[in-house]
Amino acid sequence: MSDSEQFEPNRLAFASRLNWLRAGILGANDGIVSIAALVVGVAAATTDLRTILIAGVAGIVAGSISMAAGEYVSVSSQRDSEKALIARERKELLEQPDEEEAELAQIYESKGLTPSTARLVARELTAHDAISAHLEAELGINERQLTNPWHAALSSALAFLAGALLPMLAITLPAADSRIPFAFAASLLALAITGFVGARLGESPPLKPVLRVLAGGTFALLLTWGIGTALGVAGI
Repeated sequence: MSDSEQFEPNRLAFASRLNWLRAGILGANDGIVSIAALVVGVAAATTDLRTILIAGVAGIVAGSISMAAGEYVSVSSQRDSEKALIARERKELLEQPDEEEAELAQIYESKGLTPSTARLVARELTAHDAISAHLEAELGINERQLTNPWHAALSSALAFLAGALLPMLAITLPAADSRIPFAFAASLLALAITGFVGARLGESPPLKPVLRVLAGGTFALLLTWGIGTALGVAGI
């Protein structure tokens, strides 16, 4: 096996793992923001720990299920579309192979290859693995890398749960008068970490992503805290 043949599967596997990790970070970020905002809002309205715990647990269960269901439906729809495109491409290759090879050559010619080189590339790729060559060039699909909707649903739910645990601990462990500031500080620190890690994975400067997640998290926490405080004062 040549170095290039060894490199390609490794590169594809790494890209797949990277996508999963990014999705996990986004799921954890959602868990932090939504549950932190929920329990801070409830804690602003009441100091009853039982009420706060019930609200937090209900939010975690609902959020995890919602994330899993949404990810499952989204990925399933994407996978169904990709399978339909793959089936159509197979049918076209079977019924009109010459036209499909010419189309592949045109794609590579449009990328800068000379007509003769493009035809040679198309011919050799077609002879090696016609369906993979056409899927990659025409549709950007790798038949071996289709996402599993069950894996996506499970990872999304677990990521949300992992992110939600921190604000739950931060709101329930301290004394009553320290719960809200402690939850604010812990949640914003966690958001800053997820923003930084996400930026590093995307190979971008971390400052702006960190500030974005901090701004969004701060807004959500302040909003629910304000609503909870108003409801508590009103005795609702």
